[in-house]
This record gives sequence, C-alpha cells and structure tokens, in this order.
Amino acid sequence: MTTSNSAIKQPDLEKVLGHVLPSLPAAALSATPAENVLPLLSPILRQRVKLLSSSSSTDPWIRLLCYDVGKVPRLTEVAKSDRLEPHPVSGEVEVDWDYDAETRYRRVDEETLQALVALKELNLAFRLVYCIGDSEGGDGWKVGEVSVTEQPSPFSSFGGVSSIDEAERQFKESKSNITQSNGLSSSRAPISLEEDDDDDDYWARYDATPARTPAVKRSPAPQSTRGVSTTEEDDYYAQYDDVQPAMDNHDPDEEANLQDIAPPLGLGARSSNAGVNGSDEEEVELNETQGAWTLANPPRSPSTHSRRSGDDPNLLHPHPRPASSAGSNASVEKLEAAAAKQEQNDFGVKQHVSRSIKSLYMLSRASGIDREEFERIIRTELDTLGLMED
Repeated sequence: MTTSNSAIKQPDLEKVLGHVLPSLPAAALSATPAENVLPLLSPILRQRVKLLSSSSSTDPWIRLLCYDVGKVPRLTEVAKSDRLEPHPVSGEVEVDWDYDAETRYRRVDEETLQALVALKELNLAFRLVYCIGDSEGGDGWKVGEVSVTEQPSPFSSFGGVSSIDEAERQFKESKSNITQSNGLSSSRAPISLEEDDDDDDYWARYDATPARTPAVKRSPAPQSTRGVSTTEEDDYYAQYDDVQPAMDNHDPDEEANLQDIAPPLGLGARSSNAGVNGSDEEEVELNETQGAWTLANPPRSPSTHSRRSGDDPNLLHPHPRPASSAGSNASVEKLEAAAAKQEQNDFGVKQHVSRSIKSLYMLSRASGIDREEFERIIRTELDTLGLMED
C-alpha cells in the first residue's frame, strides 16, 4: 500500500502520534473508541477496533490496539500511569520527538513499508504503516499497532534500518538474491534435459536393432516324415490316449482294481439281489465311496448271533468313521475370533469407564468439590445401583 519510493517521506511523528498518546489513558478505561483517533489508524486496525469494540460493552478498547495479547496488561498499566498525564497548560503529553523517539524502517514487500517508533522513556512502541487510497484518513503514515517496547532492545524482533532509502536498498538486494537463486535452479534444468537426451539415445539403440523372426520351436514329439506311413503315425499318437493326466483324480484302472479289494470293516459289497429282501435290508450310501459300499446285511435268524464273526464273512462289525477335521477347525477359529472380539470389547468398555470417571473427577475439582466428597458421591451411586440390582 505504498506509492513510488521517491514520494515516501519520513513520518511527522508529532502529527501522527500527537493525538494518539493523550487518548491512551481514556482507552484504558472506556469501551468506546475516540472518534478523533480512528482516522489516524491504519484501515486494518481501524476496522478491528470498530468491529470488536461494538461486540463488547465492558472491556476497554485499548486491548484492540495491540495484537499480542500477552502485552496488553503492560500496555494498560503504562496508559494508566502518570507518565502520560497531559501538560496543565498545553494539554498534551510532553515528548521531545527528535530526542526521545527512535525510528527504524523496513519494507516487507513491494506494497508494504513499515516503521517502528520506540519511546523508551514512556515504554511505548508504535508500528506505523504507509497507506494510500484510504478514503477515511487519507494517504500517509498511519498507526498499525500500539504496544510496549521489547527488552533489551526495542527493535530485536522488528529489525529495520535508520532510513527509508536503506530499507529500499536492502529490499532490492534481497529480491535480486532470490532472482539469482531462481536463475541457478533454472540453469540446472538443461543439465537434466541433456541427461535425459543421453538416456533416450541409449534406449534408441534397441529401436535400431533389425527385427528378426524367432526360430520355430519344434515339439519334442517325433515329427512325421515322408517315409513314415499315416497308420504308424496314428498308432504313435494313440499311445497318449492311455496316459493318465497328473491333474485328473479319476483313474479308471484304480476303479477297476477297487472291485477286487475287500470292503472296509463293517461294510459289505452291494449284492445283486438287494431288492429281493424288500424293506428288511437297510442300505446306507457314503459320500467318500460314492455309494460303492453299503452296510452288511443284518442277521436273519437268532442262530446267526451264536456264530463267530470269523465264520461268516458277510457279518462285519461296523465302526464309527472319523468326521472331517475341516468343520472342527472352522468352529475353533470362529470361537477364537469371538473370544478375541469379546476381550477387545471388554477392554474398550473398561477404558471408557475409566476415562469417564477421570472426566467426572476433573469436573468436580473444577467445580470446587474435593476428593473426599467425590468419593462419597461415587460410593452412594454404587450402593444405589446395588439396591436396584437386588
């Protein structure tokens, strides 16, 4: 918010700050800002004072002149002290602006020029901003912030130089350094481009390699020749029809051999006259053998019980078959998952209860309830819950 550098002059401190100093004692007591001081503030600080002072009818508006909340109590103390009492004749605060005031300047960016005026005797610091286009206060230096001086040096955080020309020169130097650093970074870009070109040339060599058709890979099976007859070739490939594939679980040879093997204990071969006895014979099909075996025929007469199992080959004693372990494993995993979830839920509930009690204890302490009273309340509630459960 500045004009050209040649048009900016040093601030007239008596004109800019001469009316702000006498208003500070009243600002430390009143919540309504002084109308004659608002035009001397920068547009941003003026808007801050207007908006925030209207929202509070009790707090003094001097707190709005300082952005650092930690310095507001000291600023209020200085404003209420006798150091800002006006002269009984002139009615102004006696300040030798040429001797008591020390000013430093700095340019933040191309549009912001700031000045810090330190009054060490009064322990006050004023940050000024050069503004243009201000319809309410006009162009010129305006008060951007009112604060107290820092220790040990009032310009420790502000920095700055003693003249506007020096501030402009430092800003131009810093700007040129930034431009040079950007130029160095941009000059490094062609190097990377050249490296990319080298990589492209390297990989382009593969594109220049003449294309060749891959050699034909022949099957390991013997190839037919002109001297071999068609019949011999058919006989050769017919041999592959008798080969059992490795991924095929069904083997016709194994199925044929199983017919000669004795049935499992307690099971008998399915007889051809199974339907002769009618409902007296009970047949049970098993998934593992796909119905190839059935339970042995039950005894038909009491005399059969007197025979030994070794005398009658058809009389076999059935034994229970072990159940598949897949279902049991799934059940165990489900039980373990349910137990882990229940344990996690219990832990979460305990944590919630513990945090709730801590929160209630902190709330009671903030409300003035001591520890003994808090414990008595908790015990009373627990006893009441015990009565409700009974």
